[in-house]
Amino acid sequence: MKTSLAILVGKLAIIGCKLLAFTKKGAGSVTPGHLANKIKPDLLEQLHYPRIIVAVTGSSGKGSTTAMINHILTVNNYKVAYNKSGSNLKAGATTAILAKTGIFSKKVKADVLLLECDESYIDQIFPKTKPTHLVITNITRDQPARNGTPYVIYDKILKQIDKSTTLVLNVDDPIVNRFRYDTECNVVSYGIDKYETDTKKPISNTLDQAYCPICGKKLKYDFYHYGHIGSYACPKGDFTRNPVNYVAKDINLDKRYMTINNHIAKLDKNAFFACYYTLAAYALCNSIGLSNQDIQYAINDKSKESKRGHIYYMGKRMIELAESKNENCLSYLQTINHILDTKGTKTIVMGFDNVSRRYKFNDLSWLYDVDFEKLNDPDIDKIFCIGRFKYDVYARLLHAGIDKKKLIIQEDMKTIIKDIKEQSKGSVFTMLCFDKTEEFKKLLEKSLWKK
Repeated sequence: MKTSLAILVGKLAIIGCKLLAFTKKGAGSVTPGHLANKIKPDLLEQLHYPRIIVAVTGSSGKGSTTAMINHILTVNNYKVAYNKSGSNLKAGATTAILAKTGIFSKKVKADVLLLECDESYIDQIFPKTKPTHLVITNITRDQPARNGTPYVIYDKILKQIDKSTTLVLNVDDPIVNRFRYDTECNVVSYGIDKYETDTKKPISNTLDQAYCPICGKKLKYDFYHYGHIGSYACPKGDFTRNPVNYVAKDINLDKRYMTINNHIAKLDKNAFFACYYTLAAYALCNSIGLSNQDIQYAINDKSKESKRGHIYYMGKRMIELAESKNENCLSYLQTINHILDTKGTKTIVMGFDNVSRRYKFNDLSWLYDVDFEKLNDPDIDKIFCIGRFKYDVYARLLHAGIDKKKLIIQEDMKTIIKDIKEQSKGSVFTMLCFDKTEEFKKLLEKSLWKK
């Protein structure tokens, strides 16, 4: 009885949230699930799931990877239950599942249940029925006030893995690759071959796995993509990236394509990290039965717009809204690399109002893990520091040796678009977290609409 009531209340709440058009970010994707779980705490154990259950987790890239998997599946006529909003805790997952559940039925009406999952909450989302496939994108320094070290996250994920689950692993990340050695699961591995911007020596301070987890010997790298991500092996042979089942090669970011096991795959964004979420989605979809041709059709012929990184134009000046995940140094590093790889003069807008949406700890130590020193580049014209922590961002950039003349502390957000026009040159890139991206986007669109 309680199960039926919980489903009914959740379904009605979903309808109510849509009718009320909740403006508070996340409310509509969390409230229905929260209410349903209040009525029936073990609701998720009572539902009947489809044959294929895919969970996607990791420190970063979960949303983009899940979105690409959903795109490939839906283009190929799969019915997918999917938490598109990105709410990846128990309440958000419950809302997404109930949206595909009948009012008087416990059955999830989908061919695939596809959920982006926070690394710490996989077992709460799947307490009884376990994922058939678990995609792990990376494990890096992320939200240190909540997560501590990457090894804390590794141990949390490890404890939540069931041996019946097929793991789809980014083995370029040696921390992720450890699951291949520490579990009895079937493993599907993916990685990226050597790329033109790779280095023989690390250029980042964030090497979170430099030694073999089995014998303790220092890992030997053939190349580094960024951070500790690359191709490596233990000199004693105890631990290695190889073999790799799905390998991306021939990457051309300007033309937006690469090859995966010699099959051409289009990229929805001219950024290196787009290669990873496209590759992960390809590996997952192929492993559950889609042919190479089916996947290529979805990626190449029915390409999707990137979830993040929207492009605008202010006259002849391009403005790209590139989000960076707070408290994740490698997320910032990938955005920095993307900006520096773009030719021509550039202006950057950087800052945030809240360190996290999940807690109120305003720990800023992670700013000193980010390789902002790379922004000492002659093509960088100006950097606007915005948001509640603009002075902290400004201080970090000064510490990185950025010329003080290039730094602008933006006191009034209302004039940010006007000030960018008048005080800077070149293409504009934002390095903002979610909250400031929305604010900047509204100001930008208002300014462009007036024109």
